[in-house]
Amino acid sequence: MKRTDFRHLESLRVRWAEIDAQGIVFNGHYLTYLDTAISGYWRALAMPYHDTMKSLGGDLYVRRATLDYRGSARYDDRLDIGIRVREFGNSSMMVDAAVFHGEQMLVKAEMIYVFADPATQTPLRLPDALRQVIHDFEAGKPVVEVALGSWADLGEAATAIRRQVFVEEQHIPADLEWDSADAACLHALARNHFGVPLATGRLLEHVPGVAKIGRMAVSRAMRGTRIGRQVLDALMAEARRQGYREVLLHAQLSAENFYLRAGFQRRGEPFEEAGIGHVEMVRAL
Repeated sequence: MKRTDFRHLESLRVRWAEIDAQGIVFNGHYLTYLDTAISGYWRALAMPYHDTMKSLGGDLYVRRATLDYRGSARYDDRLDIGIRVREFGNSSMMVDAAVFHGEQMLVKAEMIYVFADPATQTPLRLPDALRQVIHDFEAGKPVVEVALGSWADLGEAATAIRRQVFVEEQHIPADLEWDSADAACLHALARNHFGVPLATGRLLEHVPGVAKIGRMAVSRAMRGTRIGRQVLDALMAEARRQGYREVLLHAQLSAENFYLRAGFQRRGEPFEEAGIGHVEMVRAL
């Protein structure tokens, strides 16, 4: 197998605690690497794992794992773990995996997961909806859909995400989070194949010719994926379509690099909003 055989590659770095007396990664740690990569695979599918399995009425259990060791990783090596679902059975799915250091494959693995009742671990038929999501992902199809609409259309779902991120996680007072602008804004909402809302943002006019993006929020389980960027891109595309020449936003300092990667530039000095450090950022359209 080659790196290009995998649509999903999870990156990690070998830690000191994973090295054995031979100075190489202890063989048992590769199973942990694979499990970490499987978690990344579910994120790549835009599926918050626990909530998705609960909604499907089951859970996935490892039935068998076979590893073929062909090389050794060492401390501080940067590794990429490829994951792909090769085929489905009635209640099972076969997963191929490989650990790469650069282009060299160090470990090849094959795992069988069984979908089962969490209470009894009795096998259940693998849901067709789950099969379809995985099939679409492996075929290169999008895993989320970004909708644009009014607060009346998208407000309920956007509210749930913003409450989770801003009120519950960041402890922003609820009376500061909700404002009258919501009713007039254009909102964006990203949903996965199951219709679960994952990220949101909004667009409004700042001054003539300049649009403002705000209330960008991504659910905790989906951070580090491209879903936030898809929402941002959708809002910028709509601002461009409406004829705005520039877009600005107030970025939390912890998210500044996210916006820099999207082509925004810092303008002015940092300031506080709701007790959190922010900086104004702008981008020409």
